[in-house]
Order: sequence, then structure tokens, then C-alpha cells
Amino acid sequence: MSLVLSPAPSTPPDATGAVEDLVLPVEDVIGEVESLDGTQSETRQGREVTVALTSDVLFGLDKWKLTGKAEQRLKQVAGKIGAEGAGGVVKIEGHTDDQGSDSYNVTLSQRRAQAVQTAMRRLLTGSGVTLQAKGYGESRPKLPNLVDGKPMEKNRAKNRRVEIVFTAKQ
Repeated sequence: MSLVLSPAPSTPPDATGAVEDLVLPVEDVIGEVESLDGTQSETRQGREVTVALTSDVLFGLDKWKLTGKAEQRLKQVAGKIGAEGAGGVVKIEGHTDDQGSDSYNVTLSQRRAQAVQTAMRRLLTGSGVTLQAKGYGESRPKLPNLVDGKPMEKNRAKNRRVEIVFTAKQ
């Protein structure tokens, strides 16, 4: 086997051409911190903080009653909002994966968001926040439910979540 290296092609001395500026949009880079077990993540974009808890840690399959583990996790999130939050509106957004009908998923995600809202209302007494709950069903996946036409259970598990969104102090 032999390796042949050739010099880079040179530009002809009479070569001319238009120079164009490249203008590309710059998008925000949003970092995400995820727990080691993958059941909780946090993102920050400016002052907006989103804490996502997977539904698997909050609820039983197809249920909207909070588990015992969920109460402890929500207490931690409430502490974070109390310590870092600027008050105002705290959004609680329920999400599902793509299994089941759209109407079923919207209803399930709404009930789950409301269950978290009820728990957070007890945990955030006197914190100057207004809680808003909304269910989005499967309309806002975090990751694709299907990859190359095949179901991705790891992605679906991350899509089944409740996000708690608040504004951090400056």
C-alpha cells in the first residue's frame, strides 16, 4: 500500500468572483440538566426555568392521582420556586406520549396538570404565585415518539411528563 500526498490546488491568478456575506440566524442554546435516573430535568432560557418531571414518577399508568414519591418531588420543586422564583404566574403543563387517542391524551394530561396544581397550591402558600394548569396531550413532544417508523420507549417515557415553568429572580 502506498500513500500519495498531493499539494492543495492553487487558485489561478486571474480568478475573480463575488464575495457574499453569510447571514445565518443565531438560536438560543438551551442547556438541560437531567437527574441521573432520567426522571427530572431542568432547563433555563433567560429567566424562565422549566422543571420537567416524568409522569412515571408522578402517576401510575393511565392515572392522575399523585403517588407518594410524587409528593416528595413536588416538595423539592416548591422549595426551588420559593427560593429562586420571582413570583407571578407558575405554569403547570401536562404532556403525554403518542399512545391513545388525541382526546384521551388531552384529558389525561389536563387532569395530571390539575393534580400537580392542587399539590403545589398546598406547598406554595404565601409565595405570591398564581398557578395555571393546562394539558397539551401529545402535541408538544420533547423527543420523537417514533424513529424511522419504530416506537422509541425511552423517548415516549420522557414525553410523558409534567412541566412546571416559573420566572427566576434577576
